[in-house]
Amino acid sequence: MEVTTQAAPNPPGARTPAAKSISSDFDTFLTLLTAQISNQDPLSPMKSEEFAAQLATFSGVEQQVNTNKLLEQMLAQGNGGNFTQMASWIGREVKAQMPVMVDGNAVTIAPEIPVAGSRHELVVKDATGGVVHRIPIAGDGAPIRWAGEIGGGRVPPGAYSFSVESRDGDVVVATEPAPVYAQVTEVRFSPQGPFLRFAGGVELSSDAVSAIRTAPS
Repeated sequence: MEVTTQAAPNPPGARTPAAKSISSDFDTFLTLLTAQISNQDPLSPMKSEEFAAQLATFSGVEQQVNTNKLLEQMLAQGNGGNFTQMASWIGREVKAQMPVMVDGNAVTIAPEIPVAGSRHELVVKDATGGVVHRIPIAGDGAPIRWAGEIGGGRVPPGAYSFSVESRDGDVVVATEPAPVYAQVTEVRFSPQGPFLRFAGGVELSSDAVSAIRTAPS
């Protein structure tokens, strides 16, 4: 992936000369169009084709202004080398609480064992929230590799989420989400900040990441 950075980015919130020019032209266009409509001859009004062309021009300029504002917001997010830094995450694995695509390849779950409870299980849920599998686990929090094995077969390909359920006897005393490691396939920048994309279209804010590592070969 090619990432372009600017040598001297504008401060966040600052408007580029091009943006000011577009906005100024837009305001001038609105003023002229309003004056033209207000002062047209009632006996010889503007033809519908001409008015439609004016509206099309208006729409095009408005879209250009809005697009430019979005680009400015994205550039502000990219100040301080953020574009380059986030691009380096592509192909690496991040740790976060999120659904992960299971399609026959093993995924790594990093369970965080609650203090309460004497018996713990890793609970696997499908995209509908239904429990499809339970795996007894030790209380040491060791990572678990799972490729979808269940009974004598495998779960259907799809997005699955994980949690740790702790019990005392038959009583559930704690349930905690279990983070997973997943490989980043794309970084998407938006006015709300960078978002990471994973296999299966799963998307997550970069703020939710708790660790990053080189993907196992």
